[in-house]
Amino acid sequence: MADITAIILTKNEEVNIEKCIRSVKPIVKRIVVVDSGSTDNTVNVAKSLGAEVMVNELKPFLYAKQFLYAMDNADIRTKWVFRIDADEELTEESAREIDSLCNENEDTDVNGIVVRFEVNFMGRAIRHGGVYPLRKLLVFKYGKGNIEDRCMDEHCVLYEGRSVEVTNDSLHHDDKGLSAWIDKHNNYSTREMKDYFASLKSDTATGLSDANNLDAKARFKRFLRWKIYYKLPAGFRAWAYYFYRYYVRLGFLDGREGKIFCFMQAYWYRFLVDAKIYEANKTGVGQSEL
Repeated sequence: MADITAIILTKNEEVNIEKCIRSVKPIVKRIVVVDSGSTDNTVNVAKSLGAEVMVNELKPFLYAKQFLYAMDNADIRTKWVFRIDADEELTEESAREIDSLCNENEDTDVNGIVVRFEVNFMGRAIRHGGVYPLRKLLVFKYGKGNIEDRCMDEHCVLYEGRSVEVTNDSLHHDDKGLSAWIDKHNNYSTREMKDYFASLKSDTATGLSDANNLDAKARFKRFLRWKIYYKLPAGFRAWAYYFYRYYVRLGFLDGREGKIFCFMQAYWYRFLVDAKIYEANKTGVGQSEL
């Protein structure tokens, strides 16, 4: 067991939380669940599995601010922090690898670990369309990293040292269904619309000015978003992104689920962001930062 505190942010994650906690429990010393006012059985399930539960009903809910709340109030004394979402799950292989990497690098300049995920959508592993593997820096030494304080597209960053990447996949699969996915991405689209308007006022809002703290892949993706994608005409860029993901990156090889995933994530979601930008420009309402 490595010297790790796992932090899980939740709101109404009853159907996901058990598999997440059970997957990390063998390798961490402490599990802290920070709940944002769940009305289902999330808190009871988490407590029954040995997690500590903190309640902070943040309104509006912003992931980064809730994680920063946990970092400031959870009295973390372990060497490592592991940010993991309720709809994420380690496999036995990835858990062992993370455990080994943490133990081996307690006194090295490796201050972060990039975890790679296989995304599962509507019961099918998504292996094409440019989303596999999904890479995220989620494990970092306490005091050597944290999360960016952003409305959207927040990443964990290192203040010093370097990161290594696991070789085994973990699983990203939300069991709450398509309606919950749509609700979540509707909320994301509002946050991204506000980030877009903030970026027009200051380059710091894009996160590019602080991008040197990101791992290379996250830094490149952020550059593409703000310097390429948002320079394309509104409306057209959503279609172009869908075409790229579904045809150029072979999303069609993932069958019906792959088509739905590419359409919903690459076209529907991106077009919804553009529609909200258009509405805000037309009405003057909704442009302020969260």
